[in-house]
Amino acid sequence: MFGLIFKRSKLLADIKLLGKWGERRCEKFLRKKGLKTLTRNYASKAGEIDLIMVDSDRSIVFVEVKTRTDEEFAPTESVITKPKMDRMTKTARYFLSAHDIENRPYRFDVVTVTLGKRGPAEIRHYKNAFVK
Repeated sequence: MFGLIFKRSKLLADIKLLGKWGERRCEKFLRKKGLKTLTRNYASKAGEIDLIMVDSDRSIVFVEVKTRTDEEFAPTESVITKPKMDRMTKTARYFLSAHDIENRPYRFDVVTVTLGKRGPAEIRHYKNAFVK
């Protein structure tokens, strides 16, 4: 019990650590749903994508992970803005082109991870969250 409290307090105090923790939780969550990881933190000149995965239907899934301590001021998914979607789209197109898989179906998912002050983290998966 003490270890969980200590870990939570460390996560709540360090935003970068919280973000990495959320990405790992998200990946584990999606793998349980049958997705396979292609790469993490893919970066190009256009931007960065947290996770790139493959679904059971062979579609490429570009995942944006948003981790927050709470949703006191705004819902976590509200931080996915149009400029963020545009950067993700450009980065995804670059990835598809660089790997010569432009003809594969793909989608953009958003996963929110909310740690909260106590209890288990809440994970919400928005499949096909936006279309470009």
